[in-house]
Amino acid sequence: MPKHVKIVEVGPRDGLQNEPGSMLSASVKANLVDQLAAAGLTHIEAAAFVHPKWVPQMANSAEVLSRITRHSHVCYSALTPNMQGLERAIATGIDEIAVFGAASESFSQRNTNCSIEQSLARFEPVAKTALDAGLKVRGYVSVVVDCPYEGAVKPEVVASVADQLLQMGCYEISLGDTIGTATPARMLAMLDAVQRFVPVAQLAGHCHDTYGQALVNVMALLQAGISTFDSSVAGLGGCPYAQGASGNVATEDLVYLLHGLGIHTGVQLDRLVRVGQNISDLLGRPNGAKAGIALSNG
Repeated sequence: MPKHVKIVEVGPRDGLQNEPGSMLSASVKANLVDQLAAAGLTHIEAAAFVHPKWVPQMANSAEVLSRITRHSHVCYSALTPNMQGLERAIATGIDEIAVFGAASESFSQRNTNCSIEQSLARFEPVAKTALDAGLKVRGYVSVVVDCPYEGAVKPEVVASVADQLLQMGCYEISLGDTIGTATPARMLAMLDAVQRFVPVAQLAGHCHDTYGQALVNVMALLQAGISTFDSSVAGLGGCPYAQGASGNVATEDLVYLLHGLGIHTGVQLDRLVRVGQNISDLLGRPNGAKAGIALSNG
């Protein structure tokens, strides 16, 4: 069991990108990022430079990044699927970019309009240019256990995609249970295949909570040596390509678990709880963090 866990807060990007209705203002998003940093989170995925036709909520990403209060101890990252997105991200002074691949052909086609092989080929020049510019590059693999269109995903395919992301220069690979159907045994079977190619120290868990399995999957990955996890404040998010998929594991619930295990995160849970409740109230949606609700009412 690790003594310290790095939390990658994805709420401002992965969480907010699927919010219905009109685009949230840059000031609201920037304030959320600043509040998360003030609560002790040191890795925040704050934006996405994608075509506004596909993800309209992220259309004001450059303005968001211009409004945040930068801290030298915080790594601010953005999703950049192509060279145009990368150029826009670099102009904002971003610290890190993220690229993403899928472990099923159907999901890749629905998400990026191309095959797995084609998507990875697209990312190679993006990663190389980012690295040459002095940025860190993080990789995501989606649907690592189940695909909403194909069903069960072969662990060997996940391992192949993760390996290719590693080879193109990604310092860390996040393994996403995108539709939240995984259980610990299946997560560990997938991890067993992946870590033959990618060291466990360079892997992260990205667990969705559709079936209420996120925290038990986190626990299984912790025991297997994973020490980085993605999470979303107040459980914000979902997946537009996966019907019924709920958000990432709530950051408040993850921190509560980790602190209960005596694992250091650097996060002030009381402040984080307030951030989660504030953004939930602002969005007019239920707070998706069970620990957040309990501590708010306590």
